[in-house]
Amino acid sequence: MRESAQVVVIGGGAQGVGALYYLAKEGWTETVLVEKGELTSGSTWHAAGLIPNFIGSLNMAKVHKEAIDLYKQIEEETGLNPGWHGCGAIRLALTDDEVDWFHHVNGMLDLLGVESHLIGQDEILEKHPLLRVDDVKLGFWTPDDGWTDPTGCTNAMARGARQLGAEIARHTLVTDTNQLPDGRWEVVTDKGTIIADHVVNAAGCYAPRVGAMAGLEVPIVSVDHQYLITEPLDEVKALDFDLPVIRDPRASCYYRREIDGILIGPYEKEGAKVYAKEHEPGGIPWDLHFYLNPPDLDVLAPWLELSMERIPCWSEAGIKQVVNGPITHTPDGGYLMGPAPGLRNYWMAAGASIGITQGPGAGKYLAQWMVHGQTEINVAEMDPRRFGDHCGPKGRYAIEKAIDEFHEMYQVRKPGETRFAGRPQKTSPIYDKLADRGARFQEIFGWERPQYFATDGSTENHSFRRSNAFDFVAAECRGVRGAVGVADLTAFSKFEVSGTDAAAFLERMTANKVPTKPGGMRLAHMLTELGGIEGEITMTRLADDRFYVNSGITAQFHDRDWLQFHVLDGEDVTVTDVTDDLAILGISGPRSRDLLSQLTDVDLSAPAFRWLTGQEIDVAGVPCIALRVSYVGELGWELHHPIERMEELYDAVVAAGEPLGLVHFGAYAMNTMRIEKAYKAHGSEMTTEITPIEAGLDRFVSYDTEFIGKAATMARRDQAEPLEMTLVYAEVGATDNDCRGNEPIYVGDRQVGLTTGGTYGHSVGKSLAFAYVDPDVSEAGTELEVQLMGERRPMCILADAAYDPTNEAPRA
Repeated sequence: MRESAQVVVIGGGAQGVGALYYLAKEGWTETVLVEKGELTSGSTWHAAGLIPNFIGSLNMAKVHKEAIDLYKQIEEETGLNPGWHGCGAIRLALTDDEVDWFHHVNGMLDLLGVESHLIGQDEILEKHPLLRVDDVKLGFWTPDDGWTDPTGCTNAMARGARQLGAEIARHTLVTDTNQLPDGRWEVVTDKGTIIADHVVNAAGCYAPRVGAMAGLEVPIVSVDHQYLITEPLDEVKALDFDLPVIRDPRASCYYRREIDGILIGPYEKEGAKVYAKEHEPGGIPWDLHFYLNPPDLDVLAPWLELSMERIPCWSEAGIKQVVNGPITHTPDGGYLMGPAPGLRNYWMAAGASIGITQGPGAGKYLAQWMVHGQTEINVAEMDPRRFGDHCGPKGRYAIEKAIDEFHEMYQVRKPGETRFAGRPQKTSPIYDKLADRGARFQEIFGWERPQYFATDGSTENHSFRRSNAFDFVAAECRGVRGAVGVADLTAFSKFEVSGTDAAAFLERMTANKVPTKPGGMRLAHMLTELGGIEGEITMTRLADDRFYVNSGITAQFHDRDWLQFHVLDGEDVTVTDVTDDLAILGISGPRSRDLLSQLTDVDLSAPAFRWLTGQEIDVAGVPCIALRVSYVGELGWELHHPIERMEELYDAVVAAGEPLGLVHFGAYAMNTMRIEKAYKAHGSEMTTEITPIEAGLDRFVSYDTEFIGKAATMARRDQAEPLEMTLVYAEVGATDNDCRGNEPIYVGDRQVGLTTGGTYGHSVGKSLAFAYVDPDVSEAGTELEVQLMGERRPMCILADAAYDPTNEAPRA
């Protein structure tokens, strides 16, 4: 055992070995992977090895593509055959919603240059003549898909890492991890101790046990997954070509050829079980290697019957083998890749339910993150800090969500749909009152936030097209624009940054100027050293040495760590997370001043309480940090107040507002109105992939201050290299569906960009969208086309916001 290393990777499955391989590719070769058994001996070895291009996320599709590209060529590099079978795959659509989803994903994969085709029943049967397809509306054919041998591909990556200088220690058990005062990690094993600059927890099913050594709760639950292999079938033997992998949502199964039989893998839609070994004291025992559960065909029976209807020839076949082993699942179905919350130099690479597919790509982007401080893609949906403190692996939320994700593995995910497993976790004090008014909630970072208010008691019929929520959202927008609205905005991150060096600290951390006087407010962006947009905050100076900072709720742990970990030794700066201590009511609309003037003695006139300023005042007797800001582009205030007094303040606001025409509005209406106003959103228009220059945020950058990422931002501003893309705002000639993000944009046959999001603007009667396009087609008035549900729709770039382009409303 070496005594020191740049990185110790704990776990030798596909994700751990993928991380080791790509770290070595990035030049970090003073690395060692520690595995308690043999490589792949946890859950990697028993995987079915399917590698799909089809997925509903653009950035996950980039991850999947990395695996296919690697497995096709790694034998040339290492001499080891990964067992790649490029047989293609067909996913079946049985409903109109699935057809719409297929059209959306087809356009998204076009952005990556991934070949995909929408095919009918005859073409499906040409490629897989054993299927029954009379209920199939459409097939999604990806000819570059396939499957691989999980042990072969993992060992090929391992050899590639070794060839570059990395080391692997097998049969070595990690027994403890301890962080040293200088930020390095002591990794204790049964063969000795290694001092490492960085630790990567890639322990798969064991990731929660390994994480607990460092005081970390890892939101991973292992769920039993079974597949079976039939005896040889004459119908399969007779084929002189390889069958494509099939994914069947009705039976919730995948099918692939296995020699002369068929491999059938159900994701049962009910009755899935948490891996029994998780319930043992201390978690899954360390000494399990190449372990399988006994078969449990009873739970699979309903789905196997449906699979027999799909492939009739196997109904008379015998079962040759059943494989039943644990597969890791997180509460949202995505894996964990990136910094662990609250810990320096501790990284995660675990939790993939399809690790053979995602291990290489996850390893590549983790290595970029560790070496360069950011990645070339948007990895927010992979960041371990996307889960709140309600997600412990033994808790109801994590378990119920993991089981639900398993059940829904092959079902369409419709826009706006948030499933109810494990909920609610966090509610504001006015949750019940909002529910009584018809609030339909979404879950975000554990919080229940109203999406919209169904005044007739209906529920949303989620769809890729405009749903039955459309008219309710229109009414909310009209109410806010015409009178005044109230929204529960409690689900936002809230921090206090204090100390004599607080101003200098925030000046270094953000690209915008820090407010110089108490009451001043700034929208500011935190950047990486390479100029990527790491975060967006609103900072309000409450005193010379005290600032109040807000950001999106999903960034709570990310922004807390980003701020706290950048405090320098000797700086008098304290970053305090007060998210759970304060609630927020947003009051917006032309009559918001009339409403609040009834509840406070403070002068709310424009000269006394200017736009983009904050004051500490009492409203209805409740102490508030009142911020004159509105994300919907109207006159308005946000009232940040003690959460235990929220109901009291809310009742007063409603009583004062109802005579003025007060409406309640939710996240759908807020998103609609912010796009009408051409306000950008972090996570869609702003990500680490881009700098403030591409995003059109020049006015929020102060080049006369010294901030992280300044040099890179200036180089991009001065166009040391030509810009590859720039953000535009556009009107779309939509029909019954609007842009949602990641739709391709064309000029003729040339692909020139992609959307980041869109909506129908009820206040302006237009479908609107943001998009990144090639700079040569970014001028206002340029006519483009965007692909929506398989159709090219006209798109015209706008010069100004569709609503209130002169900004009169918020300044009123």
